[in-house]
Amino acid sequence: MLTLSAYFGLFLSALGAATLLPLQSEGVLVALLLSQAYAPWALLTVASAGNVLGSVINWLLGRYLEHFRQRRWFPVSEARLQQAQHWYTRYGRWSLLLSWVPIIGDPLTLVAGVMRERLWVFLLIVSLAKTMRYAVLVWLVLD
Repeated sequence: MLTLSAYFGLFLSALGAATLLPLQSEGVLVALLLSQAYAPWALLTVASAGNVLGSVINWLLGRYLEHFRQRRWFPVSEARLQQAQHWYTRYGRWSLLLSWVPIIGDPLTLVAGVMRERLWVFLLIVSLAKTMRYAVLVWLVLD
C-alpha cells in the first residue's frame, strides 16, 4: 500500500507542478529515487504522466476560459498572458519544448490553448519535453 501511495503522491506533485500552482515535483522524484525502493522507469513514467496531464489542464484552461481573461479570478495576469502570446506567436509550437522550464513553461501551455494549438501536436511536444526533463534528472541522480 505504501508503494502505491508513493507513486500516487509523485503523480499528484507532478500534476500540480505543471499547472499554474507554485509547486515543484523534482524533490519528490529525487527522494523516491534515492530511497532505491522504486523502479526508476516507473517513477519516470508516473512523473511524466502527471506532469503532462497538468499541462493538458492548462491547455484546456486556455482553450475554454480565455474569454474570461478580464476577470479578476483568471489565473494569469493580462501582462503575463500577452507576453506568453507574443512568445508563442514568435516561436510557434516549438516553444512548447520549453514547457518544462520553471516560470515560463506553465503559461506557455496555457497560451497554446488560447492560440488553439491542436491537442495531438501539443501532447507530442509537451510529452517529449517533460519526459526528457525527468529522464535527465533520473540519470543525474542515479549516475
